[in-house]
This record gives sequence, structure tokens and C-alpha cells, in this order.
Amino acid sequence: METTKIAVFKGKEIRKTIHRDEWWFVVEDVVFALTDSNDAKQYINKMRKRDQQLSEGWVQFVHTLLIDTDGGQQKVNCANTEGVFRIIQSIPSPKAEPFKRWLAKVGYERVQEIEDPELATKRTRALYKAKGYSDAWIEKRMRGIAIREELTDEWTNRGVKEQTEYAILTAEISKAAFGLTPSEYKKLKGLQRENLRDHMTDLELIFSMLGEAATTEITRNRDAQGFVENKQAAAEGGTIAGDARKALETKTRKRVVSRQNYLNQPQNKKLLKGR
Repeated sequence: METTKIAVFKGKEIRKTIHRDEWWFVVEDVVFALTDSNDAKQYINKMRKRDQQLSEGWVQFVHTLLIDTDGGQQKVNCANTEGVFRIIQSIPSPKAEPFKRWLAKVGYERVQEIEDPELATKRTRALYKAKGYSDAWIEKRMRGIAIREELTDEWTNRGVKEQTEYAILTAEISKAAFGLTPSEYKKLKGLQRENLRDHMTDLELIFSMLGEAATTEITRNRDAQGFVENKQAAAEGGTIAGDARKALETKTRKRVVSRQNYLNQPQNKKLLKGR
């Protein structure tokens, strides 16, 4: 299973994933980056109505792919570089030409990453560094990404296929570990489109990793198959992290779950400007 990555164009985050050995970009994110619309879905619907050729050829260059979200994987409309270029033709935006150049560069980076896979990790680290995160936080975040990918690979190999199932399993771990589902957690931190884990503290990341790593271990040892058995493993793995969190809170008399986010960092203010 390929992991969803984040690319940044003029401060706007665009999710991308590998499909057929090339980058595919979330169409709504592209539209959001190129327009001032607050409702990308509505903009896309209007765009397709006024461009009949675009609408007729839509299914040829837009595919529904699984994209990582805080609630698990969800099916989202994505387009490859060629498809995005076609969509750009229907968007009257002064950002179109700069975006085309940016897109060509991203495509070239993919070629480099195929030749040297470590480049992808290096670029992700550089992106977090540019946003102002500490080296210690970045190390935890990168490890968390690897642990999450290992877990979702297990789920896929054990019969978990639907995006709703991924969301439920993720919520089971989070609820047991932190007492909050991902959507409740985002609300607590005042987040909207942002990735929840990008706004976790060091301790929140650590207990998140513990919950998912424990779930992976339980899943393998029990040879859990199908949604029901994996849901039980997720609840138990999350409980291990939850018990450890509560023990620490008892010793320190401080809550691990925090309202803190990183939206107000100077670097992030620049990147998030215009949202």
C-alpha cells in the first residue's frame, strides 16, 4: 500500500499518492490551490457543467483512489500529471502557469525517488523542517509514519478493504488511547483541513505510535482476519497505549491530550496563509 504524501504549492497543501508508478494528486486540493473558492466540490461541479469536453472525459483521467486521512483511508478523486494539466485548462487563474512548472518539478522528483527511494524521506523531513518543527519532533513524526504504514499494510493483507473500515479501526485505536476519536481530537485542537498528527505534541505522537505498534503486534500474533477480528485487535492495541498514558498522567499530574497545535508557528503562518 502506498502512503499519501503532502506537496506544497504557494502555501497550499496538495495530497498525492503513487498509482501505477506515478504521482496522482487529489483534485479538490488542486482546485483549492488554484482558486479562491471555499468549496472545491462546488467549484468542480460548476467547472464540469461549463466545460462539456472536460465532463465527458472526466472518468478517463480522474480515478478514485484511497487517500490517507485522520479517519483512515478514504476514496478520493485523483488525477495524474496529464489529468491535472487538463483540469487546469478549465480554471482561469493567474496561478496556472506557476502551477504547471511546479507540477513538472514534482513529476521529475518522482523519477528521482524511484532511482533513490531515500529521497522521498529526505524531502518529507525538509518540509517539516521548513514548517519550523524541531528535529526531535520530526524524528518521532517520521517513525510514526512508518509504523502507520506497517499497520495499514497488515490490515490490507488481512481483508480490510473499505475506507469506512479503515476509519473505524483508526477511531478504535484513538478512542482507546486518548479517549477521543480523530474527528473529536481535531475539534479539540481547532483543526479543519489540517492533518491531526502534524499538530500533535511529542507525547501525543509517542502514544499514537504505541497504540498502532501494539495493534500491529497483536494482529500478527493472533493472525486476525477480516474486519471484526481486526477491530478487536485495534481496541486492545489502543488500550495498551491508553493505560500507559493514564499511568504517566497519574505520575506527572498533567494531561497528555493537549489543545496545542502548530498553526501559530511563524513558518506555518506563511504556509497556511490564504486558507
